[in-house]
Amino acid sequence: MSGIKKLAGQTLWYGVPTIASRFLGYLMNLSLPLIFAQPSKTADLTQVYAIIPFLNVLFTYGLETAYFRFSQDFDQKRLYNTLSVSLIGSTIFFTGLLFVFKDNIAEWANLDKHPEYITWMAGIIFFDAISTLAFARLRQENRPKRYAFARIAGVIMNILVVVLFLGVIPKYAQSNPDTFIGTFYNKDIGIGYYLIGNLCGSILTFLILWKEFRQVSFYFDRILWKKVLRYAYPLVIVGMGGMVNDMLSRLIYQHVVDLPEQQAKHELGIFGNIYRLAVLITIMIQAFRMAAEPFFFSQSKNDDAPKTYARIMKFFVIACCFMFLLISLYIDIFGWFFEAIDKAAWVEGLNIVPLLALGNVFLGIYYNLSIWYKLTNKNMMGALITIGGAVITIVLNIILIPQWHYLGAAIATFCCYLFMMIVSYLMGQKYYPVPYARKKLIAYIVLVVLIYAVHRGFIYLWDNRWFNIGMATALLLAFTAFVTKMERKELQKLPVIGRFIK
Repeated sequence: MSGIKKLAGQTLWYGVPTIASRFLGYLMNLSLPLIFAQPSKTADLTQVYAIIPFLNVLFTYGLETAYFRFSQDFDQKRLYNTLSVSLIGSTIFFTGLLFVFKDNIAEWANLDKHPEYITWMAGIIFFDAISTLAFARLRQENRPKRYAFARIAGVIMNILVVVLFLGVIPKYAQSNPDTFIGTFYNKDIGIGYYLIGNLCGSILTFLILWKEFRQVSFYFDRILWKKVLRYAYPLVIVGMGGMVNDMLSRLIYQHVVDLPEQQAKHELGIFGNIYRLAVLITIMIQAFRMAAEPFFFSQSKNDDAPKTYARIMKFFVIACCFMFLLISLYIDIFGWFFEAIDKAAWVEGLNIVPLLALGNVFLGIYYNLSIWYKLTNKNMMGALITIGGAVITIVLNIILIPQWHYLGAAIATFCCYLFMMIVSYLMGQKYYPVPYARKKLIAYIVLVVLIYAVHRGFIYLWDNRWFNIGMATALLLAFTAFVTKMERKELQKLPVIGRFIK
């Protein structure tokens, strides 16, 4: 249990800044329907943010995970310098390619009317990529305050730019067109200020981490670099496959749905914003991963490491179940919010959110399970699992989107993550057995799905807002009481939570 307490402490330090920064960014993205009434206006932005994660995987090519893995066996300064030189050089090269093929990328992504989006996107990826190892070093050296400051400062800068250029300055420029601000502001950029804000936030983050960059000596160990790449290159496949599974539906939506261009953009805009509700779960998953990855590697040499991983999985699944219930039971609140601000078009996609949320629970479990191939240096097996998931994603998206539109995309996501979770568990138990409480975890997941179904059944019988909220709260409290009873002994040992459980 001491290992779990240590991870809980690290999750608090490294996870909270991630949650805060991601949540602030999420709130800003959720404001899109408030500023742009027509969903089709946000489709181009959805397209850009579907491309960025693919390029982030390519630009960083698994070096973050490799840094944690090899820091256990090699001098950290030597490793950091070698990987930093590699990352800086490759980032400059890949960014140059983006600028060379900017027009081709814009045409392929249906962004030919806004090729400047590709320029701003390239800047965002450049500064984010070269900051990767600096952040990894802060996590490795347990420097949470500096890590948190750099993360949150970038998001705040992003939000400030968006608020100023989409909320404050337009009104001022309209009343004072001859002032410096009036001439500086360009109303034609419109939603593009979201990308500019993101770029400004990435630049500020880089500047805050300048001290870490100054410590890089241009020393390059070719032998060590080759060892790292042999370990890391399958992680590129894993990452790319993961991005296919996560982003492909939004990338190809306009190309496969049988609708006129404007209507396709309308649906893509709705799908992109509705999807953000489901990935609230991934905020928690990302926070957990920030703390868990270095922790798992540091614990790997202990004899009781498998038992520690099993306990961590149990608490992780319980947390995901609570997140699923919070999203699915209270999903109608988002619908009422959109209706209240006269954005009824956004409500039509809310029915897919619980399915996407459950799919993201499976994704989180898969991330937990994936430690087996990272610890056993079998990253290529992890790549094959991800490729299998990507094949399922591609085939189902092509088949289902034309028929069921974004419901088809949600089904594809769900099936992909379910497949990856099951296969990773079966292979992991063969190569690195961990005594997971399988039956109990399955029971928890099935129970929360049944709770959601019961709630929808009651709402079908009596569609009253206060009854809706009251029933959702009662069911959530009932699940809380059930979990507390089942896990009382374990929960009593946890920091903070244990104080409240007699």
